[in-house]
Amino acid sequence: MCDKLAVDPASTPAANTYKLLIGSVVPRPIAFVSTVSADGVLNLAPFSFFNVICASPPVVSFACGARVPPKDTLANVRATGEFVVNIVTEEIAERMNLCSGEYQAGVDEFQVSGLTPGASEVVRPPAVRESPINMECKVLQIIDVSTRPMGGSLVIGEVVRFHIERALFENFRIDPARLQAIGRMGGNGYTRTRDRFDMIRPQV
Repeated sequence: MCDKLAVDPASTPAANTYKLLIGSVVPRPIAFVSTVSADGVLNLAPFSFFNVICASPPVVSFACGARVPPKDTLANVRATGEFVVNIVTEEIAERMNLCSGEYQAGVDEFQVSGLTPGASEVVRPPAVRESPINMECKVLQIIDVSTRPMGGSLVIGEVVRFHIERALFENFRIDPARLQAIGRMGGNGYTRTRDRFDMIRPQV
């Protein structure tokens, strides 16, 4: 076996296992999640612990870090059962990053970033108009995996409406060259999705 360092998470500070995870599981897609509080205050925050679960029904998930008090996003989805995932592109990357700050509860990140809220069709939270793909979601389940520091909760939501820019869409396929999505790396790093290659799955 090649030379490898064995790390036991049980005896390693959580801050260090976090670094290992975000440096190893790369690139990660970004869920730019818009929510609204029970009192009508808008919230917008990015999450890179994000992925698809299944297609029938269409279900996505994102993980929200444990906080006391909880982050606005998690509090809002618990209260309303709704959220919108907005796909992050190179064009809106800097404005997305503005929304990643640890703002006080009740701050509207749409105003912080200058992004535009657009009315959704099925859910109450608005979509980000500048994002070319929006997914309106209703919460199916919230799993509190760990409430310890560096813990988190998994939010699982069914997509009840897609909104896709026509220029990206052909026969239900998304053109990645036009989309220009970005992904998350470790630390302060991000990646573009311009360098791609195809491989044909074996017919077994």
